[in-house]
Amino acid sequence: MNSKAEDRVPVLIVGGSLVGLSASLFLGRLGVGHLLVEKHADTSHHPRGRGNNVRTMELFRVAGVEQSIREAASVLADNHGILQADTLAGLDQEWLFKEIDPGGGLARFSPSGWCLCSQNDLEPVLLRQARQLTGELRFGTELVDFEQDADGVTAVLRDRGSGERRTVRADYLVAADGPRSPVRERLGIGQAGPGDLFHNVSITFRAKRIADVVGERRFIACYLTTPQGPGALLPVDNQEQWVFHAPWHPEQGETLEDFTDERCVAHIRAAVGVPDLEVEITGKAPWHAAERVAERYGAGRVFLAGDSAHEMSPTGAFGSNTGIQDAHNLAWKLAAVLGGWAGPALLDTYGEERQPVARATSARASARSAEHRHPGYEAAPGTGRQANVLAVALGYRYPVGAVVGTDPTGPAVPERFEAVGEPGSRAPHVWVHRAGVRLSTLDLFETSPTLLTGPEGEPWYLAAQRAAERLGVPLAAYRIGTDPAHELAPEPGADWAAAYGVNAGGAVLVRPDGFVAWRAEGPLPDPAAVLDQVLKSLLRLGS
Repeated sequence: MNSKAEDRVPVLIVGGSLVGLSASLFLGRLGVGHLLVEKHADTSHHPRGRGNNVRTMELFRVAGVEQSIREAASVLADNHGILQADTLAGLDQEWLFKEIDPGGGLARFSPSGWCLCSQNDLEPVLLRQARQLTGELRFGTELVDFEQDADGVTAVLRDRGSGERRTVRADYLVAADGPRSPVRERLGIGQAGPGDLFHNVSITFRAKRIADVVGERRFIACYLTTPQGPGALLPVDNQEQWVFHAPWHPEQGETLEDFTDERCVAHIRAAVGVPDLEVEITGKAPWHAAERVAERYGAGRVFLAGDSAHEMSPTGAFGSNTGIQDAHNLAWKLAAVLGGWAGPALLDTYGEERQPVARATSARASARSAEHRHPGYEAAPGTGRQANVLAVALGYRYPVGAVVGTDPTGPAVPERFEAVGEPGSRAPHVWVHRAGVRLSTLDLFETSPTLLTGPEGEPWYLAAQRAAERLGVPLAAYRIGTDPAHELAPEPGADWAAAYGVNAGGAVLVRPDGFVAWRAEGPLPDPAAVLDQVLKSLLRLGS
């Protein structure tokens, strides 16, 4: 490969779907220059990948796009739950769950909430916001070759319209190029897991009379089980635009060409239970449910994110959310290393942290598909219903990695969600006030490590200021208390110290991605020395 580069950029992102666009957004927010290339000419036009869990919406909140996403998703704002029925018009019906957040209890734990926003509506929001930041995004451009050395990655890109090729030199490459990832294949990284689970054909169609059959039921999805028309029905506008996922069996010799418009119309009519339903087929796209996780999350200066790193069953929308959270984990580490305030070894913690989460989450997703008897999936469900989806959405944690004081043998996804502020877990949400403005503690975490301490934590506060200066780390520090000199005031009734597991003289160090890196439950001798050592360990700064 000709190593003479026509473009130079700190980070090259390959893939411009949800995960790649999220990586661009997060890097842009951190001021990291980057180039994103996507082989398709535009964002997705197919309504898929619609479930954005509460943790993902927290990340989008901090990134300044939550409200825009909710506006783009407004047509489905009142849709909740999954319905299972023989046919849509039949009497044999059961709600697998009727509310995502029954009773509104989630507000205790988060300033955000779940959001049903299809990929074709979400991606344009991310694209618009990312283009206002530090990155360049080129659609209709594909990666055709790359090689890396000790100092960076040299990549050859091709404009699919003109055929023009350009060579780009990047410090790091992020591969968000999907489940058949050419980058992963080029690196020779294998995958582990059960493999393919089932296959569907996603059919978009118009049918005005379905709304009359649905009535007041506002579901996220309805699983239809009639043998004449099994599948999943999903609303696009709750009126005349819908999506139907029909089981597809390539292992039995069935091809995509077998899904003619006539067959699809007959299938949908049977599923709905209206034999003369007028149906207009507007599109078809195959998709594959699988459970696979990459054996490594990168090699050298190349990292995998999203479907290139893991494939999951769609039930619960765990795959896209896990991918977006991959991008968020990696973005701050790239920013820290490129900014010179962390050692290159910090990037090794990306795979150490994210791979166990993907393994545990993908197993949960498969189990949930079996529990819900997802059309096309013939696995038998386990015993009982899965409890506490929040354990996956908010409770995932990092027993090893860029953390200090964790139990390295602990699970990446616990059985139940508990917001206890332990190192390795997501920092708890507590309402506080800064200069009269109400905000969540989660709003404090984005660009730098952050130290929180209480009204008796002045030694920690001063130690943080000294450590930032000595180590060259952009460390923010806040005292939380009622004194006017304190930077943050707790909202009446909010006990931030209890939420974070410390007393009035304790301290918590939170990473830029909102995960607790370390905590001292109370005062310690020589806090400056303690904090120096913690930061060096966390950021891999050496001795």
